[in-house]
Amino acid sequence: MASTIIDPILTPAKTIDGKTPKRQDVPKSESLCDYCTAKCCRYFALPIEEPTTDQDFDFMRWYLLHDRASVFVEDEVWYLLVHTACKHLQSDHRCGIYYTRPQICRSYSTENCEFDEDAVYEMYFETAEQVAEYSEARFCSDGESIRSPEPPLLPLLN
Repeated sequence: MASTIIDPILTPAKTIDGKTPKRQDVPKSESLCDYCTAKCCRYFALPIEEPTTDQDFDFMRWYLLHDRASVFVEDEVWYLLVHTACKHLQSDHRCGIYYTRPQICRSYSTENCEFDEDAVYEMYFETAEQVAEYSEARFCSDGESIRSPEPPLLPLLN
């Protein structure tokens, strides 16, 4: 049985009137990161090839059999999303290796980050079953189903 990890409600180091502000409410002289819960450090997403074959969809199903993984499509690009925090993320939502952080972190900018955004994707898959249903609906035209056959109905008792 897979265990579920429930994150506590995250509060940023700084708030405005006790609330996490919108991007436009953060004073220009301050760092947006001071008001953030480090969304960018709590996952990583890798582009994957668009699935077109049964084997591609089978691999995608395999990804989603792993805890805290999902697949999404944004701007017609497919991504494997792994929901996991960086091991150097500190309790104050700051980087514990800031001065030696990887280049990808150094290149990241708050200019277009998801500070106050709630992501909406073209497609989002959380379970292997969703992938199987999508694949079947989108590509199965010969009438054959990739699902297991429906079990027979139980007999009625008098």
